[in-house]
Amino acid sequence: MKLSTRGRYGIHAMYDLAVHFGDGPQSIKAIAERQKIPEAYLEQLFAALRRDELVTSTRGAQGGYMLSRTPADISVGDVLRTLEGDLNLVECLDEGDVCGRSCECPSRYIWQRMSDGLKAIVDSITLEDMINNNHPEGA
Repeated sequence: MKLSTRGRYGIHAMYDLAVHFGDGPQSIKAIAERQKIPEAYLEQLFAALRRDELVTSTRGAQGGYMLSRTPADISVGDVLRTLEGDLNLVECLDEGDVCGRSCECPSRYIWQRMSDGLKAIVDSITLEDMINNNHPEGA
């Protein structure tokens, strides 16, 4: 699996909000500058993250975005599913797949185990874990 720019930037943006958790709303401009992400791209990401209730927004001069829950309560998996969709490594594992070989495919077991392992890892890592395991420079 190769994460798209959307997933990578989303993780960086959510990490930024986690670092600034409790400091009030963070403006798109400030996040964009700190994380070196285009503002227009951040707006798209935050629209999806807000829709899935991972962030909240405040309008106005002092407005911006904040995490909707504590950094310990938001996993990397939550963010990636919002921005990337299902985290299966191959399409044949997606719900509603119509592959005629699913029942007899010799590699399906491998893809399922790998997908399950990936999901377990990203679901076990929280934004708080990211903060505790990183040394933010300018975050």
